[in-house]
Amino acid sequence: MRVVTWNLWWRFGPWEARQKAILSVLRDLDPDVVGLQEVWAAGGENLAEWLAGELGLHSAWAPYHASERWQRRIGDASVEIGNAVLSRWPVIAQDVLPLPAPTDVADGRLALYTRLAAPAHDIPFFTTHLTSQLHASAVRCRQVTALAGFVARHRGDTPFPPLVTGDFNAWPDSDEIRLFGGHRTAPPVPRQVFLDAWEYADPTAPSATWDAANPYVAQGGMPSSRIDYIHIGVGGPVRLREVRRAGDGPVDGVWASDHAAVVADLVVEEVGPGSVSCSAG
Repeated sequence: MRVVTWNLWWRFGPWEARQKAILSVLRDLDPDVVGLQEVWAAGGENLAEWLAGELGLHSAWAPYHASERWQRRIGDASVEIGNAVLSRWPVIAQDVLPLPAPTDVADGRLALYTRLAAPAHDIPFFTTHLTSQLHASAVRCRQVTALAGFVARHRGDTPFPPLVTGDFNAWPDSDEIRLFGGHRTAPPVPRQVFLDAWEYADPTAPSATWDAANPYVAQGGMPSSRIDYIHIGVGGPVRLREVRRAGDGPVDGVWASDHAAVVADLVVEEVGPGSVSCSAG
């Protein structure tokens, strides 16, 4: 089972050329489920729906509940922004959590939950996009606390562990990532623990998803960092086989986004003694 998370950089930059590059990357990856952030909708068109149609996948989309600050940045009040899920399997339920944020940084960010009807087990799948300001770690801590409660409410009766994807806008050693994981500090929801899929990556592999090698990132002068995540709930019939970046170079001269994607290949099986699995014990 191939899981992808990717921030698509909304309608910034050469978005029409980037749209084709995004499709090319996803087509090559052939994913089973994708969590997307900064997905546009305008004039009856929706990027997630278009991608799903091109790739033969199902889709779900949720618009941010306050897009005005985003729209002012591109000078177009007709374009909406949201999170989306693409899935090989039908989406049989969904819900949205507006993320808490004070007025000075509030711009409508949210978490999207979907329940996916996979053949062996339903999958509780989430994607989110946390506040981006560098000084806002305390805000992100509030947001991951709310997110953890949202996941717990939608965990359901499936044995498949929750998969939580997204642009957390936080470095791996930050308070908010440690808090959400719940195994380096007390978890927001008792006994609910998540493992960062990248912990299983080749330690020599490039890890930055916000990478100064990308010209859209380089022009801002910020250092490279890993801020996009696939979090896997502990327990259940899942082990992680491989994790890597994708979309981390140009496609026919066009960079698809200012973020690289994260790709995780999971094996769905009953976990036996001695297995390397996303479980603790």
